[in-house]
Amino acid sequence: MTPSTITIDPTDVVGPVPRRLFGTFVEHMGRSVYDGIYEPGHPAAGADGFRSDVADLVRELGATTARYPGGNFVSGYRWEDGVGPVDERPVRLDAAWHSLETNRVGLHEFADWAESVDLELVYAVNLGTRGVAEAADVLEYINHPKGTALSERRRANGADAPFGVSVWCLGNEMDGPWQIGHKTADEYGRLAAEAARVMRFIDPDVELVAAGSSSADMPTFGEWERTVLRHTAGLIDHISLHAYYEELDGDVDSFLASAVGLDRFIEQVVGIVEEVRAEQGIERPIGISVDEWNVWYLSRWNDVDKDVVMTGDWPEAPRLIEDEYSVTDAVVVGSLLSSLLRHVDHVTMANLAQLVNVIAPIRTEPGGPAWRQTTFFPFQRTAALASGTVVRATVDAPEVATSRYGAVPVLDTAVTMSDDGTFAVFVTNRSTDASSPVELLVRGSHLELASAETLHTPAGADRHTRNTQDDQPVGMAPLGGVRVVHEGADSRVSVELPALSWSAISLRPTAQEAPRG
Repeated sequence: MTPSTITIDPTDVVGPVPRRLFGTFVEHMGRSVYDGIYEPGHPAAGADGFRSDVADLVRELGATTARYPGGNFVSGYRWEDGVGPVDERPVRLDAAWHSLETNRVGLHEFADWAESVDLELVYAVNLGTRGVAEAADVLEYINHPKGTALSERRRANGADAPFGVSVWCLGNEMDGPWQIGHKTADEYGRLAAEAARVMRFIDPDVELVAAGSSSADMPTFGEWERTVLRHTAGLIDHISLHAYYEELDGDVDSFLASAVGLDRFIEQVVGIVEEVRAEQGIERPIGISVDEWNVWYLSRWNDVDKDVVMTGDWPEAPRLIEDEYSVTDAVVVGSLLSSLLRHVDHVTMANLAQLVNVIAPIRTEPGGPAWRQTTFFPFQRTAALASGTVVRATVDAPEVATSRYGAVPVLDTAVTMSDDGTFAVFVTNRSTDASSPVELLVRGSHLELASAETLHTPAGADRHTRNTQDDQPVGMAPLGGVRVVHEGADSRVSVELPALSWSAISLRPTAQEAPRG
C-alpha cells in the first residue's frame, strides 16, 4: 500500500480530554443487572450479591461514569419501587423489554456498587409515564441533605449522606415511537424545560442533559433538536445523541467507516446547537452527550430477540441483544472512540452502551465465568492512555471507497498529549487486506517509544474471530518494528500497521526534552 503520513502539531489543540468521555451505561434490561453485575449465589458473589469477578473487569475497563437505570426501561420506571427493604419491593411488568422487574437492585444498591468500582452515577428521570413531579421528588431523595420527607426517607433507608448525583438525563429517546410515553418535539421540549426549572430550583448546581435524536436516520432528526433546544436552551448543559452501527449485507468497507458517520452526526448537532444559541442570544454553552454509542446488530434484534421475548410470557432477566463481538467490531469501536476524541471541543461526555452482557464489552454466564469481549480492549486502552489535551492530526493517506460515506481515508486517528509531554496516538487501518506503512511526524518534540500495541488476531484466524467463555484468542499484542528518529526539532516515527487493525502508540519525551505543562 502507498505510505501514509500523520502530521501532529502539539500547538494545534482541540481541547482537554473530558474523563466523562469514557462513560458507560447500565440499564435494567436483559442480563445487564440480574445475572450480570448482580448474581447472588455465584461463587464470586459477595454478601451483597454483586459479582467480584465482574467488578474486577469493570475496574480494569477504566470506565468513569454509569448512566442508570435506562434506557427505554426508565420511561416506565417508578423509582420508589427500588428503595426500602428488598423483601417489600414490588415485582413489576417492564413493558419496555417485556420482562419481569423484581426491583432487588435499586438506587441504593446500584449507587453503592458504582462507588465500589469507581463509577460516577449519572441518573435518568422518567419523563415517559411521569414528569415534573418525578424529577423533583427523585432529586430531593437523592441529593437533599436532610430535614424533608424524601431526604429523611433516604436516610431511613440507610444512606445518611446525599448521593451527590451531578448529571441528570431528562428522559430517554423521547423521539422514538417505541418509547413508552413517546412525544412530539414540542411536547417533550416543554416537559423537559419545566422539569429542568424545578430541578434547578431544588439544586442549582445540577447538570442537565436533554434528549436529542436517537439516531441520525430518524425522520425528525434536526427539527427535533431545534424545537427541543428552543424550549430548553439556557436551562440545560448538554443535549444527547445516540449512535449505533452494524455491518449490513456484507458491506464491511462502510462499516469500517462508521466513525465518519459519527463525525458527521456530531457536527450536524453542533451546528444546530450554535444556530439556536445565536437565534435566542443564549450565552450558556451546550455540550454534546453521546450518551449511547456502540456497535449493535439491530437487525439481529429485529429478527431474533423480539421473537424470543414477545411471546406472551414475562421472563425474568431474559437474554437480550447479547451480541458476540468480532475483531472487526472491535476495530470499529476503536475508531468511534477516536471520533469522540476529535470532537472534545463540543462532546462533553459519552457512554458506551452497555456495560455487561447487553451489547457489552464484558460478558458473563450464570454460575460461570466473566470474560472480556473483543471490544473491551480498544476502550480499555484508550481510557488508560488518553489524557491531557487532544491535538489535531493531519492524515495524508490512500482512500477506500464506501457505498455509504463515499471515499474515506484508509487511516483513522486521534492524538492526545498529556501534561508531561507524552503523546498517545490511536490509529485504525480500515483496509481489510493490506498492511499500511505509516510515518508519524510530531512537530517540535523529541520523543522515544514508550509502548506500541495492536489488537491481536491469532495467526490463521479471520476478521470474524470472537472471544467466548471457553476461548479468548483476541487481546492486545506488541506492535513491532516501530522506529523513531529525530529530524531537527521534530520526531519521525515509522511503523507498519497490520490490515484491519486498531493500534495505540505511546511516545514520551526523551531525557533531553523538557516536559510540557
